Amino acid sequence: MTTNFAEGVPTTQLRDGESVLGRAGDEDVLLVRTGGQFFAVGAHCTHYKGALAEGIVVGQTVRCPLHHACFDLRNGDAIRAPALDSIDCWRVEQKGDKIFVREKLSSPQATSPSSTRNTRTPESIVIVGGGAAGLAAADMLRRQSYSGPITMISADDSAPPDRPNLSKDYLSGEAQEDWIPLRPPEYYTEHKIELLLKTHVDAIDVAGHQVVLNNGQRRSFGALLIATGATPVRPPIPGAESSPAHYLRSFSDSRAIIEAASAAKHAVVIGASFIGLEVAASLRTRNLDVDVVAPEHRPLEKILGAELGKVIQQLHETHGVKFHLGETVTRIDDARVTLSGGGVLDADLVVIGVGVRPSIALAEKAGLTMDRGIAVDEHLETSAPGIFAAGDIARWHDRRSGERRRVEHWVVAERQGQVAARNMLGAREPFDAIPFFWSQHYDMTIRYIGYAESWDTVAVDGALEKRDGRVNYMRDGRRLAVATIGRDRENLQAELEMESAHL
Repeated sequence: MTTNFAEGVPTTQLRDGESVLGRAGDEDVLLVRTGGQFFAVGAHCTHYKGALAEGIVVGQTVRCPLHHACFDLRNGDAIRAPALDSIDCWRVEQKGDKIFVREKLSSPQATSPSSTRNTRTPESIVIVGGGAAGLAAADMLRRQSYSGPITMISADDSAPPDRPNLSKDYLSGEAQEDWIPLRPPEYYTEHKIELLLKTHVDAIDVAGHQVVLNNGQRRSFGALLIATGATPVRPPIPGAESSPAHYLRSFSDSRAIIEAASAAKHAVVIGASFIGLEVAASLRTRNLDVDVVAPEHRPLEKILGAELGKVIQQLHETHGVKFHLGETVTRIDDARVTLSGGGVLDADLVVIGVGVRPSIALAEKAGLTMDRGIAVDEHLETSAPGIFAAGDIARWHDRRSGERRRVEHWVVAERQGQVAARNMLGAREPFDAIPFFWSQHYDMTIRYIGYAESWDTVAVDGALEKRDGRVNYMRDGRRLAVATIGRDRENLQAELEMESAHL
């Protein structure tokens, strides 16, 4: 039975750090007790509508169980991506031993705690890249009340998209096209963000504080964010360019695959990467025959281990995907694919997903320090003062592990964009978020928190094949990462434990 907050909730019903779901008028509201105070906020995450009642309360924040977005209970502010929009707040009143949720409050000006430390205001800010990091940075700059010119320069032909959806629900036909842009067209006008599409930056004039565009124009900057992301690896397979084979990175790429799939019967996916397998699942949902070709023994074994890799392979096989593991493609032509073992597969649609490379040529040309990516300090600033980098290209010093890392995760890119934005305004905030990503295969979602480039022990708890399990990745007795299926709250708890650990 749903709690009616107009009737009041006994204070004894809520212990510190707990929440209760109820209704205020005709809206779902979450009542939270933390630090001796009571807060009432919207019950659903603004990212993918995750149930915040199933998340966890940390201090004066609540975290979503789906994709680990975080909201400030005091004002509803979305303080950590992937959510960008705030949740509503209601006035709370205590009468005797009961708590009542009253009227909805008008949205306060959302500011993060770090904004009070800002000490500089660049005359203008240029963002090179139209992906997750770039959009999150521009959004945060305006939320931090930066009023100067912001220019976002993107080589893509469409505004920043919800890229994870391009290989998941959108490609499978279960998400509408207008759900894909992270922000609608009017957002950029209303927030005075100049978005230049189909535009390349040819050079960065570090000394002159300018970027040079492919049309010869120059744009000056007081601060610059390089967020050029990554590009798909294009293996030298004979016939791949003339066939043509498809790659998936942009909104246009996903549209092109959908168009090709509408007239296809047999698809071959080259590569058992996350993108490759998500594409395979989406194409099976569209009733295409799908073969996956990859050189490894198990799909995703190097990232998730043999145990989870086996479960993922079996799931795909249950849905009709055929695997050709331990093989490569030697040629693509005439609606067929030739394998290294001599076999031939029908293929009127070929998608290649064998990984990506960071797009760092622009930074290299500008003379910035490189380190298997663009080297940045803990504040995401490059070797050139006032120039920052975020997302797939940034290799930063991780304070917890003491190692330098470059991580190609969507949520990491967004959070780095947000931190870089605050630091461009002088916050000097270290980037220390625990890496997180999720991967969807049919109706099974894997959530992964932490970072394990290598491990010496894999500990499985539960039954992965029954969609109820946890995998711990350990090295020298220390837990590096956790993957879960069907244990979303447990994944959130692991994130909190990693944040609190003294490594």
